[in-house]
Amino acid sequence: MERNRRRRQIDSRIDYGLILPVFLLCLVGLTSLYVALSHDSNVASISNSMIKQMSWILVGIVAIFITIHFSNKLIWKITPFTYFFGLILMILPRIFYSQAVYDSTGSYNWVVIGNTPLFQPSEFMKISYILLLSYIIAKHNAYFTHRIVKSDIWLIIKMGFVTLPVAATLAIQSDFGTFLVFIAIFLGTLLLTGISWRILIPLFSGLIMLGSLLIFLVTNTIGREILYKVGAKPYQFARIDSWLHPWENTSGAAYQQSKGLLAIGSGGLTGKGFNVSQVHIPVRESDMIFTVVGENFGFVGSAFVLLLYFILIYRMIRITFESNNEFYTYISTGIIMMILFHVFENVGANIGLLPLTGIPLPFISQGGSSMVGNMIGIGLILSMKYHQKPNFDDWKKYRELSSN
Repeated sequence: MERNRRRRQIDSRIDYGLILPVFLLCLVGLTSLYVALSHDSNVASISNSMIKQMSWILVGIVAIFITIHFSNKLIWKITPFTYFFGLILMILPRIFYSQAVYDSTGSYNWVVIGNTPLFQPSEFMKISYILLLSYIIAKHNAYFTHRIVKSDIWLIIKMGFVTLPVAATLAIQSDFGTFLVFIAIFLGTLLLTGISWRILIPLFSGLIMLGSLLIFLVTNTIGREILYKVGAKPYQFARIDSWLHPWENTSGAAYQQSKGLLAIGSGGLTGKGFNVSQVHIPVRESDMIFTVVGENFGFVGSAFVLLLYFILIYRMIRITFESNNEFYTYISTGIIMMILFHVFENVGANIGLLPLTGIPLPFISQGGSSMVGNMIGIGLILSMKYHQKPNFDDWKKYRELSSN
């Protein structure tokens, strides 16, 4: 009787509504991965690749189980250390790298030993970055209980200060696509801080102007010459050209983009059926995995996948609203922005709305680093529900922690 009561108490603290879409997305990922590998002539062993992906899913499940038992007090204490450890990992891809991997991806974002890519540090840095941003915001708000413009500016400076090292390491890796994820996390958490509109309006206006300037520069010859001088790479312009004109160079730079559009379009309403691939897309198991869903299962299957993501985001938002812990609230906001941007960018690139940036589709694309990183994020949000009684609920206890 006592055991059953204890089990019911634990079950009530675990949000199965959040776990279910993650589980279904992993199943979709394994199914799509099998199809992609079955029609990729460069894959030596389908079974080995499938076993490897399933192993990463199991590692991710273990990561969720461990993370869910982390109390908010423990997360608070280890956050600065995870950030600095993450920065050390971010330097490794320029020490341990493969020229062949760089030639195929255009960036040094993998730690490679020999010719074997091991992991992508940026996937774990995203979690560390979210934790530190949340730590800084909660700590700042504990001291500045009366919001004024001056304190809001100081908060942005502090957030920017911890963002610069991440931007620097990503610049060293030549990984602009991943940097966009960090920008999305930064802006999402910034909006939730309650910063004065007198700062937000000029800030976002400046970002819109900067974006417009970049679009202008990349769409004309003179502008591209300027960008070349500040470090832009030819492959980045090739991706933009492929996005803007996917049918002009279908045998060259736009091959993957154009074939992806053909695969999704040929799926029609209900798709061609499981394991049918009549449009060849190289290495589609990574950032082009959504084309497998579109071709095999059509609009209906694609809509189902997007519905799963919608349910996942909804459940995360609901858990966030139920929490009365500010530190957790900012953590969940960062994780929501991370997953939401990944889905938006990946699906948008696959259907031609956005240029390809190499962003994986959460829980579906092949890759261990992305899988485990996203699973840790899910575990952090589940811990909000699991730990019903926060270890610190008010500003006084925030100050006590900050002074330690």
